[in-house]
Amino acid sequence: MRLNLPMLFAAITLFVIEVIIATKLNDYTFIRAYFGDFLVVILVYCAVKAFWNVEATRLAIGVFAFAVAVELAQLFRVADVLQLTGWARVVVGTSFSFHDVLMYAAGCLVVWWVDHLNR
Repeated sequence: MRLNLPMLFAAITLFVIEVIIATKLNDYTFIRAYFGDFLVVILVYCAVKAFWNVEATRLAIGVFAFAVAVELAQLFRVADVLQLTGWARVVVGTSFSFHDVLMYAAGCLVVWWVDHLNR
């Protein structure tokens, strides 16, 4: 384990942006509906890279698989089954969307590509 400060800074910045999107953009804009999903996988990727030196392709695939698993949990209403409330309900989500899966794929491809270019 080692600390990668640029990745940590990127993860913190993306987290702040995600919180702003979730709390300040109440209408169904492109940013709230799609761009937040694009950014969240980049946030997770950067957070992992901040602490562990994981190979880019493996990490991108792992982050995508994790995001799809969360999206599938939404399809099966896991938040309702577990009776989640508050932030836990927001993080898990409540509605499945294939468009979200596409945005996760796009985000993972972009962060993988950028990470690959920086090597």
